[in-house]
Amino acid sequence: MIRSFVFSEGKLVGRDLEAEALRLVRADKGLHLWVDLDDPTDEEIKLVLESVFAFHPLAIEDCVTPSSLPKIEDYEDYLFIVTHAVDFSRAEHFSTTELDLFLGKGYLVTFHRKPLKSVLSLVDRCVKATGVVARAPDRLAYILIDQMVDLYKPVIDELRAEIDEIEDAVLKETPASLINDLVDFRSELADFRRIIRPQRDLMARIATGESKIVRALMLPYFRDLRDNLVRFDEATTSLADQLLLCFDLYLNKSASEANEGIKVLTALTALSTPTIVIGTWFGMNFENMPELSSPWGYPIALVVMVVSTGAMFVWCKRRGWL
Repeated sequence: MIRSFVFSEGKLVGRDLEAEALRLVRADKGLHLWVDLDDPTDEEIKLVLESVFAFHPLAIEDCVTPSSLPKIEDYEDYLFIVTHAVDFSRAEHFSTTELDLFLGKGYLVTFHRKPLKSVLSLVDRCVKATGVVARAPDRLAYILIDQMVDLYKPVIDELRAEIDEIEDAVLKETPASLINDLVDFRSELADFRRIIRPQRDLMARIATGESKIVRALMLPYFRDLRDNLVRFDEATTSLADQLLLCFDLYLNKSASEANEGIKVLTALTALSTPTIVIGTWFGMNFENMPELSSPWGYPIALVVMVVSTGAMFVWCKRRGWL
């Protein structure tokens, strides 16, 4: 699906134009254009990216081919930016949707395979606005990325809630499935950090003003985006430290439980030692054994076994084995 919006002095003056009209608008220096490709067909990709805007083939290839890492490329006349929107839920776990942006002096082209909240929010804003929406494409790009980054916070909150639940489970009990939860959480956190850090560096590059595509007055806004991403990166680092603590607690608690089991087995072995020794000795049936000539042989042996076992029990109790 192709959406298009035409702005003059920051106000929406047209939308959903045909290909020829898009070419005319792009040639008009007094207008700026936003074209959004939402899960486009191959024909729509070729029409917009190749025919209307004539982007570099490598940029188009990077756009249509999914990438796991954010990136930015400067093609002099435009910037090609790869970003990632993040979604996380307990049911579906971690998932990302790539959002590609072609940012030029008079236009912004966005490309994504799935509906994105940030894009839909900006579309709704453009449709309903009666005044100025954005006076230049770099402002539109900032709004899109800013809304996308704002949606990282609920993901951080979900991850923090999940690690807190895992930590509580480690302290209260040690179920066999807990190690799987720890490993899954580590994978989710690693995926999130792999998205956050490159985008932090990406925003830092834009905020330095190294590209002529982004106006100087927009640089503080992109620095603010960079600062937000730095805070999110620090939050993920804190979660990683908490995860390591949970691993240590889990391993220490497992070792402690194993030691308790060994203590119990040791105590049982110690308690059975007098009976085994005495019973084995008096069970040899030697000729001069007391049990063969005295009617008190068995009672005496039994009393010795009971007393010895009782004494061993008291000793194990004092040692804390029972």
